[in-house]
Amino acid sequence: MNDLKKAMAFITTAGLTISALALAAATSSEAPTVGDVAIEQGQVEAGKLPGKMRIAAVTRDFQAYHLANGHPDFEQYNTGARLGLVNALLDQDGKPTLASSSGMKVSTPYRDADGRPIYPGVYDTARGDVLGVLSPVTDQAVTNEDSFRQWYRDVPGINTSKALEITLERVPGTNRYVFDSDVAEPWASRGGFFPWDKDGFGDYGSTGHNFHFTTELDTEFVFERDKGHVFTFTGDDDVWVFIDGQLVIDLSGVHGEVEQTVALDRLAWLEDGHVYTLKVFHAERHTTKSNFRIETTLRLRSVKLPNTYKPYD
Repeated sequence: MNDLKKAMAFITTAGLTISALALAAATSSEAPTVGDVAIEQGQVEAGKLPGKMRIAAVTRDFQAYHLANGHPDFEQYNTGARLGLVNALLDQDGKPTLASSSGMKVSTPYRDADGRPIYPGVYDTARGDVLGVLSPVTDQAVTNEDSFRQWYRDVPGINTSKALEITLERVPGTNRYVFDSDVAEPWASRGGFFPWDKDGFGDYGSTGHNFHFTTELDTEFVFERDKGHVFTFTGDDDVWVFIDGQLVIDLSGVHGEVEQTVALDRLAWLEDGHVYTLKVFHAERHTTKSNFRIETTLRLRSVKLPNTYKPYD
């Protein structure tokens, strides 16, 4: 069985539906344009792009598996890049669900014609995409469905949560917006994306950082067909991006800094001028680094997030 057939067989078994992500070939060679509407903090401005986009997020802190009230998925596994831990569709609560506790090892990432890593579910030979290599594994990356369900929900005694603002800044002279924890403050001074340092359950051992947390961003945007819009995530550990409730970026596993890009013109089900959700689910599960970078041409706006929970409130 060749690599593509193996990937599709696994993805189908894991509950990820390739056919739902079947993509139309690009029909336009136009360069990306900025359009005529800009959104900043929910406000529409005509004729210009804002310098910043501020996105509300929720982050949840956990304890390492070997500590009192520790969570079994944090600090226990060190898997490398995986694919297929989650199902292709969000559940009725708008949360990801576990498809496989192991997934598949990403030996070689799938890439588009420009060399950018892509989710295998959007692989399209007609676009010049390059086949990757996925390898079967049996070692766990997540304990079970119940443990995973706690990642993006408030669970008294298991986690604590708080609001967080992610600010994307426009690259001058472009329609590209970037948040980069290696550059943006206060993250650069902290040495990475560490929203829970000296907070929550406290720093881990003598590391000087709190390494065990998740991050959830809930946004929406107006889709513009044939404008070349893209969304790229770079970082560690697990990251899943869903557009309109469907998986478009899958960076499963406990790993170093990796990246995937989705070109929205590939997503045939999106209709021009319609509003769609874009949700990011991230987890930092292991020492020794924490990186978080978003780059996009989409003009995102926040959707109301759930209330946060602290055991000492």
